Amino acid sequence: MIDNVPILQIDTVWCYFMLRDISWLSMAGVRLAKAREGLERAHGKDSSRVRLLQQGYHPEIPLYLRLQLLEGVVAYHSNQFDKSRKALTSAQAKYLQLQVPDEDLSLLMSMGYTEREAKRALRMTSQDVQRAVDFIGEERRKKAQRHEEDIQRKKEIMEQKRYGKTPLKKAVDMQRLKELVFLGFKKDLAAEALRRNENDFNKALDELTNPETKSMIERYIESKKNKRLRQGVDATIEELVSMGFERSRVVEAVRAFGTKELALNQLMGEPVSDPTVSNNDGIASAAPLNDNMGSSSSLNSEDATPGIDEQERDVEMEDTLVQELTGDALADYDIEVTKEGEAISEYLALLTSIGKQ
Repeated sequence: MIDNVPILQIDTVWCYFMLRDISWLSMAGVRLAKAREGLERAHGKDSSRVRLLQQGYHPEIPLYLRLQLLEGVVAYHSNQFDKSRKALTSAQAKYLQLQVPDEDLSLLMSMGYTEREAKRALRMTSQDVQRAVDFIGEERRKKAQRHEEDIQRKKEIMEQKRYGKTPLKKAVDMQRLKELVFLGFKKDLAAEALRRNENDFNKALDELTNPETKSMIERYIESKKNKRLRQGVDATIEELVSMGFERSRVVEAVRAFGTKELALNQLMGEPVSDPTVSNNDGIASAAPLNDNMGSSSSLNSEDATPGIDEQERDVEMEDTLVQELTGDALADYDIEVTKEGEAISEYLALLTSIGKQ
């Protein structure tokens, strides 16, 4: 049921109406005709498809209310008064149908539901309190499920990002990665095999089952880990130097204790606890440091990762994630119809005054 384009047409004309710009009148009529045709194609005749997909609920009523109101307004300004009155009268009936009784709203809110939840549920169920309760429960269950799925998807995306990109700038195929892990290969090892083979499962499997190429991949992964460790140590040294300590003393302290906290205690002359304890900076304590530590230029070119840089933002992936985290299937139908109600009354009054002339 794809109704995005018809909804966009209606929203565009609604903007014309809110701006009170009747210069767009002819275009508004064309857009509304296309919207009605598109909605019937998507929703089925008399919204039968919506009823089926939404288990008998009525999410589409506010949308059709707005459509009929706008059709009535366009007809009025085109001097088609009978057509305008018919459209506005139908819109008014839908408006009254969407009015939520205060006692029903209070009852649902007393059960612990929010006002927004209660109003939406009562409108979706034509004011049936019991079905409204069921609707809210189902919506909460779906929301919790989406939340869990979003969290899992976010974890997968961040994990995928950690593995870097293939030479052709593609992300590692997580499904094929799972298949290789299922066969007994370590995840980092399998991911690197897929990355360097453009996600070709068979080629990656060949490399993983070949002792020579497998050993080469393992050495490469180990070099990446060492690179990240050295980068962490370099960052710690630069941070301590920026605090005013002499670089040679900082390098010596970090080499001896491995962590920022312990090195800082030593530099400040405070008692130093067990140097085998690591801190929250994630730098392994007592890490082996060579004489070149303390400068990022000491990194060998062979350690450079051909995939994505550790600090580089993957904007495309982040945008995809954001889109996935902001979904609400009923948001386009959950319209607050107060302004529509005022407009219906206004134009019906104008039609009444014309009829008296």
